[in-house]
Amino acid sequence: MLLATLIHRASLPGPQVTPQQALDLLEVHYGLGGTLQSLGSQQDLNYRLDSPQGRFVLKICRGDYAALELQAQHAALKHLGSHPELHVPRVIPAKNGADLLSLDVDGQALHVRLLDYIEGQPLTHLKHLGPELAAGFGRLCGQMDLALADFQHPGLTRTLQWDARHAHSLINHLLPVIADEQQRSLIADVAEQAERRVQRLAEQAERRVQRLAEQLPVQAIHLDITDDNVVWQRDAQRHWQVQGVIDFGDLIRTWRITDLSVTCAALLHHAESDPFCILPAVRAYHAVNPLQQAELLALWPLIVARAAVLVLSGEQQVSIDPNNQYSRDNLNHEWEIFRVATSVPFELMEAAILGAVGQTLPAIAGEGFAPLLPGLVGREFALIDLGVLSPHFEAGNWEQPEIDTQLLQQAAAAHGLAASRYGQYRLSRTCPDSAVEPDTFPLHVQLQVPSGTAVEAPFAGVLHRAADGALRLDGPQLSVRLWGVTPSVHAGAALVKGQVLGAVDGGLKVQLCRGAQLDPPLFCTPSRAAAWQALCPSPAALLGLACDAEPELDPQALLARRDASFARSQKHYYVDPPRIERGWRNHLIDMQGRSYLDMLNNVAVLGHGHPRMAAEAARQWSLLNTNSRFHYAAIAEFSERLLALAPDSMDRVFLVNSGSEANDLAIRLAWAYSGGRDMLSVLEAYHGWTVGADAVSTSIADNPQALSSRPDWVHPVTAPNTYRGEFRGQNSTPDYVRSVEHNLAKLAEQKRQLAGFICEPVYGNAGGIALPPGYLKQVYALVRAQGGVCIADEVQVGYGRMGKFFWGFEEQGVVPDIITMAKGMGNGQPLGAVITRREIAEALETEGYFFSSAGGSPVSCRIGMAVLDVMQEEKLWENAQVVGGHFKQRLEALIERYPLVGAVHGSGFYLGLELIRNRQTLEPATEETALLCDRLRELGIFMQPTGDYLNILKIKPPMVTTRQSVDFFVDMLAKVLDEGL
Repeated sequence: MLLATLIHRASLPGPQVTPQQALDLLEVHYGLGGTLQSLGSQQDLNYRLDSPQGRFVLKICRGDYAALELQAQHAALKHLGSHPELHVPRVIPAKNGADLLSLDVDGQALHVRLLDYIEGQPLTHLKHLGPELAAGFGRLCGQMDLALADFQHPGLTRTLQWDARHAHSLINHLLPVIADEQQRSLIADVAEQAERRVQRLAEQAERRVQRLAEQLPVQAIHLDITDDNVVWQRDAQRHWQVQGVIDFGDLIRTWRITDLSVTCAALLHHAESDPFCILPAVRAYHAVNPLQQAELLALWPLIVARAAVLVLSGEQQVSIDPNNQYSRDNLNHEWEIFRVATSVPFELMEAAILGAVGQTLPAIAGEGFAPLLPGLVGREFALIDLGVLSPHFEAGNWEQPEIDTQLLQQAAAAHGLAASRYGQYRLSRTCPDSAVEPDTFPLHVQLQVPSGTAVEAPFAGVLHRAADGALRLDGPQLSVRLWGVTPSVHAGAALVKGQVLGAVDGGLKVQLCRGAQLDPPLFCTPSRAAAWQALCPSPAALLGLACDAEPELDPQALLARRDASFARSQKHYYVDPPRIERGWRNHLIDMQGRSYLDMLNNVAVLGHGHPRMAAEAARQWSLLNTNSRFHYAAIAEFSERLLALAPDSMDRVFLVNSGSEANDLAIRLAWAYSGGRDMLSVLEAYHGWTVGADAVSTSIADNPQALSSRPDWVHPVTAPNTYRGEFRGQNSTPDYVRSVEHNLAKLAEQKRQLAGFICEPVYGNAGGIALPPGYLKQVYALVRAQGGVCIADEVQVGYGRMGKFFWGFEEQGVVPDIITMAKGMGNGQPLGAVITRREIAEALETEGYFFSSAGGSPVSCRIGMAVLDVMQEEKLWENAQVVGGHFKQRLEALIERYPLVGAVHGSGFYLGLELIRNRQTLEPATEETALLCDRLRELGIFMQPTGDYLNILKIKPPMVTTRQSVDFFVDMLAKVLDEGL
């Protein structure tokens, strides 16, 4: 009878009521009129009414549904009205005062209701939810269950197809709707596994307290806190906020944990194939409404059962109501949910769910192990460091095939015995230019021992041969897997503890596992490591070897130490930054072996970990490092190299430590040479942090008080931003020059001597925007006419990064009086320079001599020359032009596809992607840019915003960046834009 009721209700088509009929119902029974918009539903019919009195939802369902159940929904809405943390719709009474109307429309018995409309949108079609949104769903589900815990109504005792208690029966009955035999078999198999696991819990409960209800709490639940039935809106920072919960059509009294299982199942179609996406929801639910361990263990089986019911019910509904587009669209989501739910073992998800709330699997009871390798007990092993910081790895050698095995073999040849460490993240398994985590965590130990070494059973069990050639000894609670062992007994043999099972033949791998049914990987991803560790504990006890990796330093604890000692004004990228301790070429690597594409590091022009830099620094440090007052060859050689790159008119070099110091010195040179103090600088510019460099910096992104705190000797001119500035386009040059003329006229009128004009030849802080044609030529002439000097700040944009030009000022066809540079000059070594003419350089002597303690040190000079050598030898300037050109073309193609992409600035490896909300007003998409950068980090890319509105991606990677990396970056950028921001 129960099954028949379930099938009958699951098989009902939706009611047939036209929009005009719905309008007639509204006018007659509610006195309302307006326009209707159809809202999707699987079996009911929902219309949104826009009327002069407001917005409402007209809900129409078949008369087959018991009125008592609908009355229960109304009572629940009234009950929840006393819980301000939950926003639910009000029921609007009809003109006769009734909350529920039972009517006949064209011979159809129908129930009709009217509810408030809650503004917002469901997130069903959002491709990526992320941990924050997943937690929001889980928290909301926990709050809803907490609020309904004391709600009672006779209409809650009902038969519903979504009730997890009936899932197994419903699945078996609906299986014939699946025509594909393979799909049908898969659904039946996973449903059976889920039922067995839930039944096991029921049996445990029966043995303990005789009633399942005491093990799995029962109460009123919503049963549909999903992406369809929760509406959200973005706040000012573009973060999603819950607006309310709608559709109480599945309200029922059943296992409490069923509610969370429904929510988690809905999250799986946003999972990008990762079922661990539900864990933030589980944690958030548990934080507001603690779950019992039996509920936690039942959760994943119920999710799998829910996935099976969804696809079967969806297929059936489409078959009986083929014109229901809502059901057809949902079916694709439901199959995705099923695919993700069946992609991992039950045991793994159970361990992950327990771990998410700080609980663990029960301990394994036992009498201890016999030695796996008894002949080696007491022998010393060389434990080989294969981790991210291993001294065995340098210059990218970890990319060589089988490098880990080679290192173990070399160690064994030298020491006799060698072993890896269990749980040490392997650098060799990192994956550059990949959006997914690499599987770097070893769930096994790899050993090099003499061939023929006897292997004995550490516990009693049955020996099997696995498909991949491994031997598997299955005991009552544990299973040990062995690779590289030749068996001495036949498969299927029962072994006693300590019995010889074979001998080592080559390298040996050992993995311990809970249960023979599992087929664990040898390596797993960092995000799954804790769960897999619970199922595959260390085999150290079998080996009698302390081979476990040292506990990793908690990144958050390390960050807290930084915050406790490092001045707060020195910011770090990201709220929860990964710990980066290694780099190679254009990638940075965290302590778990994940590679991040570095798209913002214009300091490391040669890339990270360049062996030439290490060799040059080590060599010179071993000889001498001192200050430039001493006489040594490197300072003369490097100065000559720099002058060879500069315009012919320049013949003097100052060596300093940074771009800030270089710009500060350039200002002092302008003062000394001109005899004046007044400087012109452009708005939206950044030149450094020293007193002088900061004074001429006007970027409010770097200093929100920049415009109000300039000293009176600094005179900002209008930013020549041809994209969003006061004047736009390539013909705006005269308009921007007028701002310079105006400031110069004021200075002349006040009889103040101009010292100089400082400007980036390409607008670096605004993302590499080219200055209007001829701008610098005209401005330089005006400045020089009043006795000032012209400073080209090339710290960010110069030194070949732009591709077509070595210096940014070449694009404008001018020669400055002073060039400042830093950043990429030393590939990370503190190194900056000022290049100018002799008469300007020597003018500084009237104010005393200049000295920079470490500027121009032997180490810095040698590294500076090596950078120039490598850039030439590896053709990095050419790479910036060729690959950078491809890069810009791919970025420009995004403009047509995505309204959010307004423009692409710059050239070579100095590019800016400007994000806007409106192409007419150019409203900056500041919050979207921040969200985009955070999402790119999740996908393995480091990127940060720039510009006064922080709406520009400042793309300035190492100059070794490859076409592959460029394509990966743009593909991931497109992926995030497709997801919606």
